[in-house]
Amino acid sequence: MKNFDLAIVGAGPIGLFAADFAHLHGLNTIIFDSLNEVGGQPNLLYPFKQISDIPVFESITGSDLIKNLHNNIKNKVTIKTNHRVEKIDKNPEGFNIDDSYQVKTIIIATGTGSFKPKKFPLKATETINKRINYYIKDPALFKNQTVGIFGGGDSALDWAIELSKYANIKLIHRRKEFRGLESSVQKLKNLHNVEILTPYLPKSIESNSDQLTINLKEVGGDKILTQNFNQIIVAYGFRADNRLVKKWGIDLIGSHIIVNQEMKTNIDGIYAIGDAIDYPGRVPVIGLGFGEAQIAITAIMRQLFPEKTLTIHSTSI
Repeated sequence: MKNFDLAIVGAGPIGLFAADFAHLHGLNTIIFDSLNEVGGQPNLLYPFKQISDIPVFESITGSDLIKNLHNNIKNKVTIKTNHRVEKIDKNPEGFNIDDSYQVKTIIIATGTGSFKPKKFPLKATETINKRINYYIKDPALFKNQTVGIFGGGDSALDWAIELSKYANIKLIHRRKEFRGLESSVQKLKNLHNVEILTPYLPKSIESNSDQLTINLKEVGGDKILTQNFNQIIVAYGFRADNRLVKKWGIDLIGSHIIVNQEMKTNIDGIYAIGDAIDYPGRVPVIGLGFGEAQIAITAIMRQLFPEKTLTIHSTSI
């Protein structure tokens, strides 16, 4: 049985920062994530998107943000990826996690929980599925191709903007209006290698040679457009699931964890931060999650070491 002061469940940006702040306070920390690499949604869903609301940086890509946060805790914190925490049992010393780890305290930083992409709505063969993408790691892999992007939110628009540097883009949405930023829509309209097709939904798909042929049906009309793509990207969103924490006895409101002002849950010794939680006035931004991590770590230090005079400011740690 391996022993730690703190276990953090979730290695997205908030979990990574929490691990770094815990290390500053001398807590022996382990961090778990069900994915095969750290970074959560910024690393998986929008690695090249410019994020403009992180303190200190005028803007930073999702990938670089995660890289910086990860570098801060390398060789300082134990990281377990590909580990979905299934079982948490309370005992006199704290908590037993999956019958393998004994920890004194826990922070849940799972964001909206595990998430799976909403699938392309047409039946597809194995050959077709090889040309359907739900994530993008390297936009350069689409160089000189014709790429169809299906969706109308910020992810679809961001991917279209980034991939337009490498490929010819056709953006397909079921409404004339987009849910994403209007500035992104205008930018795409001004690009010569981007074609916006609205309002259309995919009706049929087949594979021939190195292309996909997709028939698009006009929403509210009878018009059919036949389009050819080398690959397509589906940006219909993701289904998130945070219900696992309920099995651990954590109180939820809807799909969010209930916390008090110190980020404590209803179970003594378990805290929660980031988009996993909700309270009146909360806004789901990364910067706020960083502050919640500091509140939780401070409360944990007071819980574990009540005799200590706690140093709050990092300039004094």
